[in-house]
Amino acid sequence: MKFLPTKKENYWVSLSDIMTVLMVIFMFIAITYIRQVKADQENRDKILVEYQETNIALYEALKEEFEADFAENRWHAEIGEDLSIRFLNEEVLFDYNSVELKPEFRQILEQFFPRYLEILLNDQFRDKIAEVRIEGHTDSAGPYMFNVRLSQNRTSNVLDYLFNRRNSEYSALNDVDQNLMRYWFTTTGFSFGRTLDSSGDFTFETGNPEDASRSRRVEFRIVTKSEEVLNQMLRMMNE
Repeated sequence: MKFLPTKKENYWVSLSDIMTVLMVIFMFIAITYIRQVKADQENRDKILVEYQETNIALYEALKEEFEADFAENRWHAEIGEDLSIRFLNEEVLFDYNSVELKPEFRQILEQFFPRYLEILLNDQFRDKIAEVRIEGHTDSAGPYMFNVRLSQNRTSNVLDYLFNRRNSEYSALNDVDQNLMRYWFTTTGFSFGRTLDSSGDFTFETGNPEDASRSRRVEFRIVTKSEEVLNQMLRMMNE
């Protein structure tokens, strides 16, 4: 004798099929998500490796080129692992509250800039550089906004001297490289927002007393494209 399936049995069979399909869908979603997470992690790892390798190579190139000048204290300058070169000798940079480059600083820049430019334009680095900043910094004496204008005008005059003095290295470049220089180089004045302590660290971060003579400085800082991508990646992770 045959028994016809009841409506209840048909209902449970259909529900079971639906649950199976949903489980398969969820499984594929999970697999896709895991693969995407893995791909994102691999991309982040690649960016970090590229960032480290680029910064290390640039730092070593700068160190090799200028280490003798720094060691002999000819320029009273130092290089940082953040790809900054700090000119710290206030006696040769500018007169007090003046924006005019002193003759001694002009001579230093004439020795420094051609060799610095050669590193920047090297095929190993030129496609990895996003920006080259000339930063002006003061000590905390005087009003903040006065020192903003002072430090900004000083760095503007530094860039003007590098680009527009007679027989400058910039004027000898071809049009492509001149466009690249204009794209890279920026100037900014930080006033006394980033004063240094006696160890050369930011007083804002350490809480140590300001070293006024160290704080009065001009810095050249290279920002790589990897650093920009890294910062963007960190912002996305924090959102």
